[in-house]
Amino acid sequence: MLYVADMSPVTIDFTLPPELEASEPPEVRGLRRDDVRLMVSHYDDDRIEHHTFHELDHVLQRGDVLIINTSGTLNAALAAIHPDGHMMRLHLSTQLDRTQQRWVVEVRQLREKSTDPFFEAVAGQVYRLPDGATAELLTPYAAPENGKTRLWLTQLDWNGTSFDTYLSEHGSPIRYSYVERAYGSEYYQTVFANEMGSAEMPSAGRAFTPELVTRLVARGIQFAPILLHTGVASLEADERPYSEYYRVSPETADLINAARRANRRIIAVGTTSARAIETVADKAGFVQAGEDWTELVITPERGVFVVDGILTGFHEPRASHLDMLAAIAGHQHINLTYRTALQERYLWHEFGDLHLILP
Repeated sequence: MLYVADMSPVTIDFTLPPELEASEPPEVRGLRRDDVRLMVSHYDDDRIEHHTFHELDHVLQRGDVLIINTSGTLNAALAAIHPDGHMMRLHLSTQLDRTQQRWVVEVRQLREKSTDPFFEAVAGQVYRLPDGATAELLTPYAAPENGKTRLWLTQLDWNGTSFDTYLSEHGSPIRYSYVERAYGSEYYQTVFANEMGSAEMPSAGRAFTPELVTRLVARGIQFAPILLHTGVASLEADERPYSEYYRVSPETADLINAARRANRRIIAVGTTSARAIETVADKAGFVQAGEDWTELVITPERGVFVVDGILTGFHEPRASHLDMLAAIAGHQHINLTYRTALQERYLWHEFGDLHLILP
């Protein structure tokens, strides 16, 4: 059956059929990571091409710069016990201090195969975690969605255990209902990860393999590393992005600026990379090194100053990430590509296929 999106010129909305939600890693389906499909679309003339990801070295041009996120994915999901004794889940989202004890978290209730947001939590509740650890809800974080608090500023007590050790022993990767069973943390790391801190995988980089990276370097493609620790995804409520920690090194800033002067293409690998680099950009498209918290929301009204293209997965209907894609390529082009993705039966989510948007 063919599903065609109902998309207006200014609103990217559509029905995503369940069978297009990737429910398991490609490796489990007998594929290599770089065997996922790759749609390549050109917003200058609306051309669309269909590839597999391992052909990326033949798609890109010598001199292209790929901005990559080096953040690693935490085992950010923890079993928790509500004060009334019910089993729950706690999703760590954003670390707010260097002691690893004050976090933004999401409380979730158990369902048959997954979890849903729990909107009945209240300030002052203490949730028991494995091995004597606790989580005390202090105050709602940011404005509640539709009067419902989803994210909480929370005090964690790891009961004398180091944070890294605790999550290694008791945590697991965050997953949602479309992933029907649990997979180990190795399925949630990209080849670029070298500093742990993301609640969820910067998944646009997942399909890269060491062999593909080697071929890209040999072809003259450059890699510009940044760091942005992602928070929990906004799958259920279409929330706007909230603050995330980023770091852009002087070396990366110099590389990006040299590419801009040479009129070479700058391509973000993922919305996280785009958010970080655009945070430190001026309106001429030049960047400076920086380390801070970003609250930048990239919309068509704001536009982009640095990135010429983006490699990304396929996003939920009405997701804020679609605004970023429209800022790069325009609503008309993104509508066209999402219609095509549905017609060609590309797979969505972190274990799915990828979309490379170029001029």
